[in-house]
Amino acid sequence: MNIVVLDGHPANPGDLTWEPLEEFGHLTVYPRTPVDKVVEYAKDAEIVLLNKVNMTKEVIAKLPKLKYIGVLATGYNVIDIRFAHERGIVVSNIPAYSTDSVVQMTFAHILNITNQVGHYAEEVRDQRWSRCKDFSYCDTPLIELSGKIMGIVGLGNIGMHVATAARQFGMDVFALTTKESAALPDGIQKTTLEGLLSISDVLSLHCPLTPDTEKLINAERIKLMKPGSILINTARGQLVDEQAVADALASGHLFGYGTDVMTNEPPAADNPLLHQPHAHITPHIAWASKEARTRLMKIAIDNVHAFVEGRPQNKV
Repeated sequence: MNIVVLDGHPANPGDLTWEPLEEFGHLTVYPRTPVDKVVEYAKDAEIVLLNKVNMTKEVIAKLPKLKYIGVLATGYNVIDIRFAHERGIVVSNIPAYSTDSVVQMTFAHILNITNQVGHYAEEVRDQRWSRCKDFSYCDTPLIELSGKIMGIVGLGNIGMHVATAARQFGMDVFALTTKESAALPDGIQKTTLEGLLSISDVLSLHCPLTPDTEKLINAERIKLMKPGSILINTARGQLVDEQAVADALASGHLFGYGTDVMTNEPPAADNPLLHQPHAHITPHIAWASKEARTRLMKIAIDNVHAFVEGRPQNKV
């Protein structure tokens, strides 16, 4: 069986191993695949593993041997799922491998904004504290989370863990969720999107990207947000209108935007958020701790093993 990994470098830049996959067939690993090379690289593959390579209807139609697509991620919006199913192709993903790492990054962004960690580290390197007349140097507002309202959009596995962590910081938690109110743990209150926007001191996005959630946070909805609030996005870049967020940061309506994801990745040099000092951007690394990638690799290999044995798991 021919197995091809189309963009293996993000999941395994060299500190892990693909070797267990060789048990199931001939393995070829490409660190990354240009758009115009996808069909060429995968044309003889029965099993394809990928992270962010687009498997469109047109691409899948040109891969007659393809039987299985393993997504090296939880999200699978890069694949035309309906067409893959029509062709009898099994698609699996990697659920819940990065929850702890993404929750950690969510609060890294929150705390960086509320406590200005990056700013003060740079100020100290620039000798500002050394030149200060006082024992403490402070030139920005600092915000305590206790007693503030955390708004969460989406109470899946990650959203629920973020809610739990927020409670430990003494925050009141409200959420937009499809879950029934009676099914929510104590300390989490269900509300509408408009209600959530109006009361949240920190609004954190943890919902999937769908046609209904694309640009969920746009100019009109930002106007409904509490002045001086903080927006966090560790889900998908397309959930926000980036120009609208940049404008709200420039006007001061938003105090800060912490994000690990962008609409286009990598972002264009002229993306308005890259030139906004109150936008704090990390390069899509919330999922990429070695611990999370180790879990990802194990589940990906287990998924292939299960498929080869005729008992596919984690199907989408």
